[in-house]
Amino acid sequence: MEFMRGATALGLSWILCFPAPLVLAQDAPSPQVAASNEQTAAPQKHRAAYLSTELQGDARILHALNRFTFGPRPGDVEAVRAMGSGKAGADKTGLDKWFEAQLHPENIDESDLNARLAEYPAMQWTTRDLMFRMPSPAIIRQAADGKIDIPSNGTLHAVYENQIYRYQMRKAAQAEKQTAATNQEQSAATGAQGPALNGNGNGNGNRDANMDAGMGTAPNATTQPTAAQPDMSSATAPAMNTMAPAVANPEPATPAVDEDRIARILALQPEDRVRRLQAMQPADFESFVKSLKPPQRAALVAGMSPGLRETVEDLAAPEQTVVRELMAERLARDIYSNAQLQEVMTDFWLNHFNIYLRKNEQMPYYLAGYARDTIRPYALGRFEDLLEAVAHSPAMLIYLDNAQSIGPDSLAASRAKMVNERRPNAKKQAPEGLNENYARELMELHTVGVNGGYTQADVTQVARVLTGWTVDRPQFGGDFQFNENRHEPGTKKVMGTKIKEHGELEGRELLHMLAMRPATAQFISRQLAIRFVSDDPTQALVDRMANAYLASGGDIPAVLKALWRSPEFWAASDDHAKIKTPLEYVVSAVRASNANVTNFEPLVNALRQMGMPLYGCIPPVGYKWDEADWVSTGALVDRMNFALSLAANRLPGITVGWAPEMDMSALDDDAPAMQVVPTPETEEARLEQVLLPGGVSEATRAAALKEFEAQNGQGSLMATPVAAPRRGNHAPADAYEREDQLLAGLLLGSPEFQRR
Repeated sequence: MEFMRGATALGLSWILCFPAPLVLAQDAPSPQVAASNEQTAAPQKHRAAYLSTELQGDARILHALNRFTFGPRPGDVEAVRAMGSGKAGADKTGLDKWFEAQLHPENIDESDLNARLAEYPAMQWTTRDLMFRMPSPAIIRQAADGKIDIPSNGTLHAVYENQIYRYQMRKAAQAEKQTAATNQEQSAATGAQGPALNGNGNGNGNRDANMDAGMGTAPNATTQPTAAQPDMSSATAPAMNTMAPAVANPEPATPAVDEDRIARILALQPEDRVRRLQAMQPADFESFVKSLKPPQRAALVAGMSPGLRETVEDLAAPEQTVVRELMAERLARDIYSNAQLQEVMTDFWLNHFNIYLRKNEQMPYYLAGYARDTIRPYALGRFEDLLEAVAHSPAMLIYLDNAQSIGPDSLAASRAKMVNERRPNAKKQAPEGLNENYARELMELHTVGVNGGYTQADVTQVARVLTGWTVDRPQFGGDFQFNENRHEPGTKKVMGTKIKEHGELEGRELLHMLAMRPATAQFISRQLAIRFVSDDPTQALVDRMANAYLASGGDIPAVLKALWRSPEFWAASDDHAKIKTPLEYVVSAVRASNANVTNFEPLVNALRQMGMPLYGCIPPVGYKWDEADWVSTGALVDRMNFALSLAANRLPGITVGWAPEMDMSALDDDAPAMQVVPTPETEEARLEQVLLPGGVSEATRAAALKEFEAQNGQGSLMATPVAAPRRGNHAPADAYEREDQLLAGLLLGSPEFQRR
């Protein structure tokens, strides 16, 4: 704990006193060059030598990588530089080639990323398939109540029965709790002691007696005992940890699974393990997974293909599996994609068209397709196409309630009114009516902006235009549907433009009109300038970007090119002027450290701890990009603690190696051992080049070394010569590796790394 407190204090002292933005030391002229320049310029005393205010050399490359990617990886600067011609100004030429390539992600090799994404096959399913094969709580409730049929056999039959069992457990626990409360109230009223409760006394909790000998058939889940269902709302519980639900009332208790049986099952081949789990009765399965220790949970899925591993997780907690893979896929893309601009823009638009993960039980399922099919394919296309894709998205229609909207004079409203009039003595149902939520956010947040010249009357008219834009059976993962019966008839007028009655085409006309308004060009351009340039971009820059938007018909790459060519983007005064959001900080730290991530759960948890959970912004406005929202004492402590944990390999499933790469071929087995004498200063310099090739200030460097010495107590072991070079991070960290980890963590927490 002393280690963490000291490092955290250092992080706070750094960040709360941010130094001025840095310019690369290698780009500053040497005293000899400066003197030569003065002598050359001496005859022209009437005119001062021109000094560019734009970033040059590697500083220019680093600036672009910090703004248009989630942060450079080791070797990225060299790779961009190599794209140049090798002549004077090659850095600029190579950088322009890199930017042009990033605008065409379809031509970029993503082999490594695709191999990682193959770990999450369910993320490629349609929403309907995903909701059926990994059933949501709503579907399980309907299945338990007999409103829908469950699969008759196979893995899905077991999945449904396990979840029905949990649902019944929860219902029984709730009923028991209510009974206890009622008895307590009655006892208090009469002054008598209420009878003791003795459990629900339901069913047979015994597992199949033949399970250890062979495979059995799971009985109907409705015959199983009941207790409380675990909390399914967490978006971040580890996959295998979800297999051990927290049962509020475990009665009737099932026998503990003996260690010999666990060992026998873990010794099976992966396919046989899955078959054994699938054949267990729900109560037996529950008892089994609750008995597993963390190493045994890991062993249970060891050696399994992604599909088999999904099956095991599906048997335990299907909804949590969907959420876990949703988060993992997004972070995998952010960290490992070579098409970084596409991922940065996907993140930008996911925030611009924000949707909250926990709007309802169906939303996690819809968000998988929302990111994959609605946002990413249009992230570098025309804004109008993106806007229309979002407007047709079931996720957005559900999130902002347009799926429920009914025109006041529509056929559906008239029928509902007639039904109520025919039931004068019965309880009348309130009509759903017109819902203006999406109409308002479409104008205020998605297109023209709050100062875009619209009125409340325009909001109402937009809502009328979009009546009938709904979702077919959302509880089963249905797609967009235009329902003519719910659509408001008649001509509408929005911001001075008449929209004649024409069904669904009215909405398309509206979206085109909004997409091409000058106010939308200004609003979108300003948001992009805030994201990529500064928290307070100049109006001149926004105007140039907006002109490019209108001239190109809303082409997003054209707007980004205008930004790329602007002097404001390359101004040295704006280098490192923007604070990283938690997502940018976490992803950039993983990229800079070249970490191998097989478990994204620690990153998901870190983002939640820092106040920016993925898909976790409740209001539709999305997260802010400016510094004021992300700089606070608590947030800075969380960032420093994350940096130290990442660097020290304390995050499960995330590995980082800090030892330098060495050519071992020149070493002969009989040759004397090399003498390597690393010092804190030399190691800091080496790690600084890896993590922050732009360098850090002298104040930061001195503070890091001072804190390093303080953390090491009696002094650094690096003062002692090393008999042989380290050969990587294949063995447990030795003293030198641990010291590198501390230095790397301090650099990842430095003010220079926290800015971009």
